[in-house]
Amino acid sequence: MKSGLFKTAFAILALCTALIALPAAASAAMYKFSGGPSGGTFMYYANGIAQLIKTPDIRILASASNGSVENVRLVDSGRASMGVAYAGDVFLARKGQLTGDTRKYENVMAIGYFYGAPAHMIVRADSKVNSTADLAGKRVGVGDAGSGAASNAERYFTQLKVWDKMKPQFIGYRNAAAAFGNNQLDGFWVFAGFPNSSVIEAALQTDVKIMSLWNDAQKGGLLDEYPFYSKVVIPANTYKGQTEPVETIQDGAIWVVNKDVPENVVYEMTKAVYSPAGFKHLVEIHKSAKEMSIEGGLTGIATPVHPGAAKYWKEMGVLK
Repeated sequence: MKSGLFKTAFAILALCTALIALPAAASAAMYKFSGGPSGGTFMYYANGIAQLIKTPDIRILASASNGSVENVRLVDSGRASMGVAYAGDVFLARKGQLTGDTRKYENVMAIGYFYGAPAHMIVRADSKVNSTADLAGKRVGVGDAGSGAASNAERYFTQLKVWDKMKPQFIGYRNAAAAFGNNQLDGFWVFAGFPNSSVIEAALQTDVKIMSLWNDAQKGGLLDEYPFYSKVVIPANTYKGQTEPVETIQDGAIWVVNKDVPENVVYEMTKAVYSPAGFKHLVEIHKSAKEMSIEGGLTGIATPVHPGAAKYWKEMGVLK
């Protein structure tokens, strides 16, 4: 009998101890981080940051999505607290200029830059195509219809008044590289990090030239119209036969957050991710994080920065 009472008392004591400890764990606020398709780069960042940020007050739940534009909509509505999106999509969404969508998504604010997606324009080394204007009349693979690559190609070439003069072919990277090798295309456009496997494949089969797009972008007013583009250099010898560095444009994958997420939460998250330990952790998750730095923390961001992130960037001297 005494043994039974002792066991009962011990069980009650253990339960009380657990209940006392519970509020500390339960007090952590949960924030949904919308990434991208399973296996995609966006999802790596969502999962990586969810692993990195675990405090008594903050927990992050990584969630898959269809990518940039959906993330903008989810974050704006509050169905996700934060996400990854291209700076260009955020810029256009806030102005009501997404393709086929005039709604203004003004609840989305920036935290910082992750990595860039540079434009590659590949033509044959022996072709007479040396500038964007020379692509008039040419068959150019621009990416699958509805893809980010295709939308950026249309944006770039339309601004430079070439889109209606060239012959855009809506074809994905791998198929474009094959068609280029078979002389079915005069060139093809890739909007992705380097080195890109399709460009590598094309360069192994054919002597290629990768065009510098930055000067044409500046002269054509692309940056005035779309200030989220920034300059990036593809280093010499990134691809076979590419002996000189290539200056081109890029859009940036950035971290975005709903405006109503508390300032102190965003500050603590920004501080954790954009730190030596944060950089090291994310590089282990995905190599593209090698681009991340304090000084480049706001690269390509042309939309309002959340006050919590702005506080951190001011402390770091990135914002005045």
